[in-house]
Amino acid sequence: MEIVTTFIIIVAALISFVAGWFVSKKVGQGKLSNAQKLAEKIVADATKEAENIKKEKILEAKDQYYRLKTNFENESKNKRNDLNKLEQRLSSKSIELDKRHELIAKKENEIKSIDDRIKSREVKVTRLEAELENLIAEQNRKLEKISGISHEEAKQLLMKNLEDKAKQEAAQITKEIKDKARQTANREAKEIIIQAIQRTAADHSTETTVSVVNLPTDEMKGRIIGREGRNIRAFEAATGVEVIVDDTPEAVVLSGFDPFRREIARISLERLVNDGRIHPARIEEVVEKVGHEMEEQLVEEGEKALLETGIPGVHPELVKILGKLSFRTSYGQNVLQHSIEVTFLTGLMASNLGLDANLAKRAALFHDIGKAIDRNTEGTHTQIGAEIARKYGEHEVVVNAIASHHEDVAPTSAISVLVQAADAISGSRPGARRETLESYIKRLQNLEAVAQSFEGVGKAYAIQAGREIRVMVEHEKIDDAMSEQLAQDIAEKIQNELEYPGQIKVTVIREYRAINYAK
Repeated sequence: MEIVTTFIIIVAALISFVAGWFVSKKVGQGKLSNAQKLAEKIVADATKEAENIKKEKILEAKDQYYRLKTNFENESKNKRNDLNKLEQRLSSKSIELDKRHELIAKKENEIKSIDDRIKSREVKVTRLEAELENLIAEQNRKLEKISGISHEEAKQLLMKNLEDKAKQEAAQITKEIKDKARQTANREAKEIIIQAIQRTAADHSTETTVSVVNLPTDEMKGRIIGREGRNIRAFEAATGVEVIVDDTPEAVVLSGFDPFRREIARISLERLVNDGRIHPARIEEVVEKVGHEMEEQLVEEGEKALLETGIPGVHPELVKILGKLSFRTSYGQNVLQHSIEVTFLTGLMASNLGLDANLAKRAALFHDIGKAIDRNTEGTHTQIGAEIARKYGEHEVVVNAIASHHEDVAPTSAISVLVQAADAISGSRPGARRETLESYIKRLQNLEAVAQSFEGVGKAYAIQAGREIRVMVEHEKIDDAMSEQLAQDIAEKIQNELEYPGQIKVTVIREYRAINYAK
């Protein structure tokens, strides 16, 4: 029973195993079938999606291909156009170079032809020169045969005869000139000076302190003054000239010692009045513009003076300085006109005396050149003028004439003496200079008073129209060494206390006189 039971259990177990295996196999086959279907579906979906992506990528690739192709074609077209243009330019350059080459070849042919003609002429000239030399030699041999002397002997004889004759004639002419010069020197000198004065004398004195500007109406005075005086202050600051607005109808007065600055102020004010716009900014603009124009006018005045006197080759800066003399005066006499007059006087006298008239005129024209800048530079106008002339390469005769025309240094040439004489003639002739009698007398009195204020001075006399002061000292109080110091002290006091044109020479004289009487 137990065996059967056991067998039954075993059989039941086998049956259960087989049944379980069978059921498991069926279930596994179902799952596998489902998995395969799912896998097939996934693969199908993936394949379909891949096809779609492939199509999209192909389309994108085609689009990019067409875009790149279009860009490439456009760039290629532009490159071809640029190449065509470059080819055209190169073609035109090539044509131009061909033309130039043809022209150069033509010129070379012409030069070669000219060179051939020159060589042919040189050969012909050489042949003619040889023939001429042979002919001259043949003529000389014939002459030597006829005369019986050689060529060198004939030349020496002719030169000796000419030399003896020239010496004799020169000695005779020299004797006649010396005799005539001794007889007529004084008379001819006077005639030369008188003739020069008569041919050049002119009245050219001018006023030197103020300029008057006419106004359209008296209301313009208020505009010139401006609010709280700002316009007139700006004008005076820009020009350095005092503006006097008084009761004079329809006019204002410009006062200043510098004629150049006063002329700039006059022209500027006239332009401002005509324009009507008067304010500080406009004033500065107009004054600056007029200043530049006046600088150009200086050059024009200098060139005009050089043209009038016929003097060439002057340094441009010297021309400008010369033009500035037209705005300087000395005792009312215009310095540039005075210099031109001295130039003509010196030139006439130099011509009559057989000197270099051009050099003499040059020295005379520049003799007062230092007065153009002596107000801004230390030293006398003769010292300044000589330095300027030397700086700009003028001849030493010109430099010496400038330095010596007031006897500051010794003259080294006859031209310097002529310049000194012509300067004195031009300055002292009637009508050349003008000064009121009252101010003239007062200036001389002040000059003598300064000299007499020193101890040991006996008398003092102002001479040469105030250009020199002669001081007589008491010999028992002032010795020779003290005389030199006294002259220096008087000169310094005159410089510090007095106003005067040019320069003043101080001469201290000390002498001892022994006096007795015969009874």
